[in-house]
Amino acid sequence: MSVLPSSFYRRGIFDELVARLSEDPARIQVISGPRQVGKTTVVQQALEALDEAPSHYASADDPTLRDSAWLEAQWEEGRRLAHARPAGAILAIDEIQKVTGWAEIVKRLWDQDRRSDLALNVVLLGSAALLVQRGLSESLTGRFELIRAPHWSFQEMREAFGFSLDEFIYFGGYPGAASLIEDERRWAAYVLDAIVETTISRDLLLLTRVDKPALLRNLLRLVCDYSAQIVSYQKLTGQLQDAGNTTTLAHYLDLLGAAGLAVGLEKYAPGKVRQRRSTPKLLALDTALVSAASGHTLAETRANPGRWGRLLETAVGAHLLATRDPRAEVLYWRERGKEVDFVIQRGPQLTAVEVKSGRVRDGLPGMAAFEAAHGPARKILVGGDGTPLEVFLSSSALPMAAPSTD
Repeated sequence: MSVLPSSFYRRGIFDELVARLSEDPARIQVISGPRQVGKTTVVQQALEALDEAPSHYASADDPTLRDSAWLEAQWEEGRRLAHARPAGAILAIDEIQKVTGWAEIVKRLWDQDRRSDLALNVVLLGSAALLVQRGLSESLTGRFELIRAPHWSFQEMREAFGFSLDEFIYFGGYPGAASLIEDERRWAAYVLDAIVETTISRDLLLLTRVDKPALLRNLLRLVCDYSAQIVSYQKLTGQLQDAGNTTTLAHYLDLLGAAGLAVGLEKYAPGKVRQRRSTPKLLALDTALVSAASGHTLAETRANPGRWGRLLETAVGAHLLATRDPRAEVLYWRERGKEVDFVIQRGPQLTAVEVKSGRVRDGLPGMAAFEAAHGPARKILVGGDGTPLEVFLSSSALPMAAPSTD
């Protein structure tokens, strides 16, 4: 494996960010995504590419929360640069969710700059998507554009680090861990200690009320153990000590999803009420989380068809969530023993996605049953006799969704 330093590799969002920062500052640019996926790197790359515009970068990623005075001081430095160069300047604030009351402060300062017509472009970065989104929706409506930075895709890991398909399926999309895969124990320790634990302790426990931190950690471990499987809340409660009620577990799944670690997919049903009460399909948002927690090597995992099949399905589900149209939902479906791995719903349009690790011998009864129950749907088979897994994971999932009739 040839390793290219991730600071030299430019992700697709680089061009998008550079283009937006080259415009007059009409909206704040917000980059949101999990830890350790290169958000800071892509911003620094953009600032270097736009070297004609003076810039100021500051990070609030401190073990203790930053206050309003700190944020105002950074903003004043950006203003100083913008006043010194009428063509404009750029201010980038990393881990913005760590600043107490950040959204109201940003709103006030941004509105002041718009009234004075100051040419200061602002970029905000955040790791805890739920907390960032809460601040945006509560205070900054109409003032921002969101750029999502998901885990790295197979294509990105292959281009930057020479990953094979099997290596991507097992080691996932964390660029900082790529150089460690020759020593799998060291790689797993890095993922669990430097990514998972740091995310929980500094993005969730520090910023959100969590009454049972041990339960949150144990729930994540259980999601990794059962990733790509449908598990009832009752079974989860039975597997966890001091689990509390299902409402607590559902809330903690939301927190893990906001941190880019794991989600519980809802069951597709025409009625939203039924969806919200459904048994979740557990899904790690990167296969590295499953592999690192499993204790099994790549060779051991590859030799176990059941374990490898679940990892393949996890990779496909994570890819769908990372590349979907923001207006679409990723769900699953199961009725009377028939199942569809993933259902993409955008308005009334449905796409059914089935994942197979081998040849399909008995047809696709789950897809047939789904279409019979819910009407026409676009059908996609990944692996087996369908779209090769390597091709599917190398492309955006967006064109594969049913076309809009808007």
